[in-house]
Amino acid sequence: MRHRIRHRKLNRTSEHRKALLRNLSQNLIEHGQITTTLPKAKALRPFIERLVTLAVEARKLTVADDTAGALRARRTIHKLLGDRGLIPKDHRDSYAGMTNAHRAKTTRMLSGRRYRTGEPKGRLAFTAESVTHRLIETVAPRYENRPGGYTRLVRLANRRIGDCSPLAVLQLVGDEEAPVSLAKPGRSARRRRADARYSMAARAAKSWAKVERAAESGVEAPAETEDESPDTDSNEPQGRSGDVDSGDDRTPAR
Repeated sequence: MRHRIRHRKLNRTSEHRKALLRNLSQNLIEHGQITTTLPKAKALRPFIERLVTLAVEARKLTVADDTAGALRARRTIHKLLGDRGLIPKDHRDSYAGMTNAHRAKTTRMLSGRRYRTGEPKGRLAFTAESVTHRLIETVAPRYENRPGGYTRLVRLANRRIGDCSPLAVLQLVGDEEAPVSLAKPGRSARRRRADARYSMAARAAKSWAKVERAAESGVEAPAETEDESPDTDSNEPQGRSGDVDSGDDRTPAR
């Protein structure tokens, strides 16, 4: 029995599971909400809420001039979350076209230390922002007076194509996107193909059900009959017999 086991294994090793939760948390801090499977979203909620609690505690200890406590909280966040650099949204296209050497300049200093604030340094147009800095300076201030419950889980009606896994949206409270219109969003090409396959399978199942019901009742299914209408393309005139052995002694006209 699974007594006193609080976490979900997610069919992964411990190292793989930790990396998965760390990457999902970084994406959630960067974008405000993510769409993933329902078991992953449920496993991620306590992990990300612990990070937000540590970030709020680090801010409070900094205000209280407790440098040691704030540093301890920051190191715990760094151990759990990592130190990923977030590229500003307006500069992602230019970052994708850079060389590896130029990318290294925008993400790390000459000393090898990662940029933290994301503000441009020197002649650089932009620099990467540390995910830990965004969590503490941007996300945590919104929840300083909130006693937990920093995330919201919304289950989706659609399932993932492929393994039919249930999907869910996990979002930080306050980052909800207001609906801009009431128009139904268009379906993707993959969704259209999946719907077409489903409708074809439904029609095939319905036709087989009719055949089975007819067989059980003893009534044969109507067979397709050939058209018995006279052939209009025949060279023989209509309404005239071609039998020369009839009772008429007259020979056909040449």
